[in-house]
Amino acid sequence: MVKSAAITSLEEESRRSMAAVLLVRCPVCTHIMGLLDPCELSDKTCALCGFVLREDRGIWRALAPDRQRRFSQFMREYQEVRVREGRGSSSPGYYLSLPYADLTGRNSWQWSIRAVTFRYLLRRLLPQLEQLLARPLDILDIGAGNGWLSYRLAERGHLPVAVDLLDNDTDGLGAARHYHFSLGWLFPRFQAEMDRLPFANEQFDVVIFNASLHYSEDYCATLREAIRCLRPRGHVLILDSPFYRREEIGRRMIEERRQKFTNSFGFASDSIPSREFLTPAALDEAAFTLSLRWKIFKPWYGWNWALRPVKARLLRQREPSKFYLFWAEVNR
Repeated sequence: MVKSAAITSLEEESRRSMAAVLLVRCPVCTHIMGLLDPCELSDKTCALCGFVLREDRGIWRALAPDRQRRFSQFMREYQEVRVREGRGSSSPGYYLSLPYADLTGRNSWQWSIRAVTFRYLLRRLLPQLEQLLARPLDILDIGAGNGWLSYRLAERGHLPVAVDLLDNDTDGLGAARHYHFSLGWLFPRFQAEMDRLPFANEQFDVVIFNASLHYSEDYCATLREAIRCLRPRGHVLILDSPFYRREEIGRRMIEERRQKFTNSFGFASDSIPSREFLTPAALDEAAFTLSLRWKIFKPWYGWNWALRPVKARLLRQREPSKFYLFWAEVNR
């Protein structure tokens, strides 16, 4: 992929070093723990509460012990679902092809949606942000999964930091190891929860929730925490979270999903009370509470996708979800 600007090899090397240094804070007591250089791979201990931010397999462990216990069932069930859905591969080529192709062929329909969203981001939104700042962007990728979005952003010349709860080597942060050879460096990865990010204030230009915000229990709390990490006039982007016009339609989706999971996997996968979908009302509440103004973008996913509501009405089924892009500039 062509990078967003002509950057010399010396500047690239400098950027790699910059990407590795972050000012971190304790996820337990919020005390500032100091600068973290992942290249040194040395643990950091909070001087106030004793929490240890440790490195394991290139991933920084930033989950407090009580939160690790709280999310353990969710992580276990989520990983089981993903394995049984055929997520991940032993081939580096699989990860390097995302989101444009699913070389396993097992989830091609979903990756085709992700590819359209990403192309829209590249063509319509990202160039505006690049023009505004005229430098590589510091980007926080929340809900990064296997790191494909961070990889594509780094390939373009930006400085991503990947955050997720899952750390396994096929579908979690551990899978990002496949990008190292292609990039020549690897973006920092943190196992952390979106409501307790291990970063000091005002370090990022953009926060991206890529098919992840709907896992939040409280949208205002999650967005407030993300905004805390943004520099003044930073930007929030929400991609590929299910969107419904009305709350009751989303509730019907949740009940259908839980029944399907119970029948397929033996559990409903609802161990944490995540919101699971967006609505105009939820976005309006976040906008009012956090002084945001959302811009809404609607990519074209093709005629089959566009005709889904018509088919649903004919079959007397609930309204299907939509996937929009939401963009807000933080005014502070």
